[in-house]
Amino acid sequence: MENILTPSFFSNARMRYNVEYELRDKDGNIKPLFQENRLYTWLMKQNIVSPLAVNSPYFKYFSWILGKHSSKKNVSNLITDAGRAIISGLINGSGSPAAFTFIAVGTNTTAAAVGDTGLGTELATSGLSRAAGTVSRVTTTKTNDTAQVTITFSVTGTQAVTEAGLFNASSSVTILCHQVFSAINVVNTDSLQVTWKIQNT
Repeated sequence: MENILTPSFFSNARMRYNVEYELRDKDGNIKPLFQENRLYTWLMKQNIVSPLAVNSPYFKYFSWILGKHSSKKNVSNLITDAGRAIISGLINGSGSPAAFTFIAVGTNTTAAAVGDTGLGTELATSGLSRAAGTVSRVTTTKTNDTAQVTITFSVTGTQAVTEAGLFNASSSVTILCHQVFSAINVVNTDSLQVTWKIQNT
């Protein structure tokens, strides 16, 4: 008999562009972020081009090939194998796993993979330490079909953020989602808002 749960959940959990990043300065003004296109995304996944390429002084000469600047960055998800196992427990209560409500960011540039068990280089400084987000259910196509976690980091230092993950505790434990993207350059007094959405229908 066909398993109707797995194809339905994971096809939508991997929906394109379901994590949004917005960066603001100390006065609340939006700071443009580079939105990579499919080519740049593929090159990063193959570890051919670094997420830090956007910081090169020469990037401006070919940036139009790889994406554009936008008021927000949107990135597609990757569900880890460990995350899939926890989801199974959340569905039927087996093992009493904790819900995924913590967001972490980091600076590693190696492409995310399904076998990942954490971020490559998770940040614990500059106001960017892993923290619990605000959780809710929102509507994408059907009422309350999407789990949402959002957090705003108050930045206290200079960092090039290149990865993020969704976890189910404040330290260690299991990572549900991991993604690596072109650098988001933050400085002291910035605020970085991350909104994670996973549709389950």
